[in-house]
Amino acid sequence: MYTSTSKPRLSFWQLWNMSFGFFGIQFGFALQNANTSRIFSTLGADPDQLALFWLAAPVTGLVVQPIIGYMSDNTWHPRWGRRRPFFFIGAVLAALSLFLMPNSSALWMAVAVLWLMDAAINVSMEPFRAFVGDKLDSSQRTAGFAMQTFFIGCGAVIASLLPKIFSDGFGVSNVALDGGVPDSVRYAFYAGGLVYLVSVLWTVFTADEAPPADLEKFRAEQRANRGFGKAVREILQGFMTMPKTMVQLAFVQFFTWIALFAMWIYTTGSIAETAFGTTDAQSAAYQDAGNWVGVMFAVYSGVSALAAFLLPVLARATSRKFVHTLCLLIGGMSLASLFFIHDKDMLLVPMVGVGIAWASILTMPYAILAGSLPAHRMGYYMGLFNFFIVIPQIVSGILLGSVTKHLFGGHSVNTLVLGGGCMIVAGLLTLAVTDKADA
Repeated sequence: MYTSTSKPRLSFWQLWNMSFGFFGIQFGFALQNANTSRIFSTLGADPDQLALFWLAAPVTGLVVQPIIGYMSDNTWHPRWGRRRPFFFIGAVLAALSLFLMPNSSALWMAVAVLWLMDAAINVSMEPFRAFVGDKLDSSQRTAGFAMQTFFIGCGAVIASLLPKIFSDGFGVSNVALDGGVPDSVRYAFYAGGLVYLVSVLWTVFTADEAPPADLEKFRAEQRANRGFGKAVREILQGFMTMPKTMVQLAFVQFFTWIALFAMWIYTTGSIAETAFGTTDAQSAAYQDAGNWVGVMFAVYSGVSALAAFLLPVLARATSRKFVHTLCLLIGGMSLASLFFIHDKDMLLVPMVGVGIAWASILTMPYAILAGSLPAHRMGYYMGLFNFFIVIPQIVSGILLGSVTKHLFGGHSVNTLVLGGGCMIVAGLLTLAVTDKADA
């Protein structure tokens, strides 16, 4: 593998090819984020159960990402390379899950498929983060993560709009007949599965990977690192050897992802109640609200795609910490402002601020972190860093249902305000992070 001083500077199209897989990965995440609560509610889930059912996502990430990171660090194939085998395997399983999800005939089935879907997405996504650290010199890493953010935004815009595109543009039914998932959602997931697979395969077959500098030594380390017990010990020991910057970012990530998890779970129910005047998940108004939440999510994703190219410029003029702090403060205030808006068109305005925050969330923490990590353990530490994304989601999954029901009287829009406050706290904590680029 190239050392940090010998990595060649990549062209725009090389950055494009190595990041294009994220376009498909985000199709999976966007369809999941915008429609999972809608599917669960349509199949009969109570609002206070939603957060618990969503636990599938963070728990699979907690288990899968460090393991996949460790395995990809210790993998080398002459044709497939280090990270690309995991891109491919995850893409096949994720595409299968996207085809299965809208065909769930019972709530338990939808929850089970969510577990499979999220595990598969994590298998293909985690090595993509390490891929940037592997291939890019520190001077290009912010641009590399920004390119990923651009594709994440583009993929999420289209995927979030798909149910509305099918229902309004092609006349596909948006009605939950006999308690089943509407055809508009079903066709959106079918399209998402196809795009996911094709996009990831594009990166698999157009991007290359450099072999380890000393292949014989690497092979010897591979043989030494075999064994489940040794892998578990190394993964757990990593908590004791985390770089200082990673520890500081952990607190930022904790409050950031409580906010995001609250938004993904409760926006559909909140908007259905405040802007569409219903809490009945079987009603036409509720399904219309679900489509409109897709539009809202498309707005924040589209803004993030555009902001992805502005953030590196602003970071060079100021600092990555300043940019991330500013973006999180804007996003937190925007998310909280949904409490005051009852007109569906005006709901799109605060999503611009959420999109600015989302662009930074997907770019700056990883750019800051990559500079503090040893190159030969990039995949492992990027996987370990995911703990500080999934742990707050697990906490949210356990607590937010009770908080919404008992503290907020079942009015989930108040939970969005809580999420906005958490994002503001995350922005302030960013000021305490040590970024080696600042030195």
